[in-house]
Amino acid sequence: MLLSKEEISEKIDKCIEKAQERNFEENIDLSINLKNIDLSDPNNRIDEEVILPNNLGRGVKVCFIGGGNLAVEAKDVADLVISSNELENLEDNKTEARSIAKGHDFFLAEASLMPKIGKILGPILGPRGKMPNPVRPDEDIVPKIKKLRNTVRVRSKESTTFHTTIGAINIGIENLSENARTILRRIERELPMGRNNIDSIYVKTTMGPPVKLI
Repeated sequence: MLLSKEEISEKIDKCIEKAQERNFEENIDLSINLKNIDLSDPNNRIDEEVILPNNLGRGVKVCFIGGGNLAVEAKDVADLVISSNELENLEDNKTEARSIAKGHDFFLAEASLMPKIGKILGPILGPRGKMPNPVRPDEDIVPKIKKLRNTVRVRSKESTTFHTTIGAINIGIENLSENARTILRRIERELPMGRNNIDSIYVKTTMGPPVKLI
């Protein structure tokens, strides 16, 4: 592992101390810089959904697309439920489709609707890395949505520098450190050469100066 929880906690504490007071709750973000890797090859890119041990301290918005019992169950736990008919209406309303894509972090969908979703929303959700995870009619959708509340998406795309959040300051330094370690372990595991593909890592508040982890 790159760093101990104590080492990460120390750096997070330092970046919070260096940040100016803001009139809103800031997040703590990681900035990861890679080396010795060809990201023009999609097989080398990081594109992971990481379930964190602690909540993010901010709202993670989840949208479900589908009907039947899944829609009934999702209604009380998802931030938005889109029916099949509403999905078809989005085909002629790209502005609304883009707004939904921007306003939601994760999407789940009734498995049978995936081809239609690919046609209507694929060009909008695909580039954002937000294509829905399919759900079978016999699955329990409630725990799936709750799990996504503690999930972050980590994507490098073609850039050797990429960013992800580890949570809001209000969840506390220990929880932030545990979240950071979970993300960094996952990234290290997914890289072709592991630690040798990591050039440097910084931690910072949303608008504050960065502090170097490694």
